[in-house]
Amino acid sequence: MTKVSLTLNGKPVSGKIEGRTLLAEFLREGQGLTGTHIGCDTSQCGACLVHVNGDLVKSCAMFALEADGCEVTTIEGVAAADGTLSAIQDAFREHHGLQCGFCTPGMVMSTAELLKINPKPTEADIRDHLEGNICRCTGYHNIIKAIMAASGQDVSGIAAE
Repeated sequence: MTKVSLTLNGKPVSGKIEGRTLLAEFLREGQGLTGTHIGCDTSQCGACLVHVNGDLVKSCAMFALEADGCEVTTIEGVAAADGTLSAIQDAFREHHGLQCGFCTPGMVMSTAELLKINPKPTEADIRDHLEGNICRCTGYHNIIKAIMAASGQDVSGIAAE
């Protein structure tokens, strides 16, 4: 067993883990943060996305030990401490950018990364960026609309599907 220490959603945490423990397992099982989903076990669906030192990372493909000393933000750390939704979360809620919700945490984390590098993305930019996120329910239309809204763009001209 090896000790891992990191800053998780702004708070210091540590734990004893096996070297093979994935970051997703450490977050879900070791820290009780079940918003980070494990969807495919092959690092292709994007449900496990978190931010590590500000970079988007598939936590099912990263060992927890690699995050030692890092700042990790999960979906639980996106809302304000009082529970107020972030602009991205609120846009997903308002524009129905979710159905079953399984992919939503990864979509929100991916969106935060996109808006950090491209504050006013086009629909094509959004579709390109979400290539690593799989949603089996929505058809992506309302997710794209939500991301456009979160970026402050007018979505009134986007027809509902």
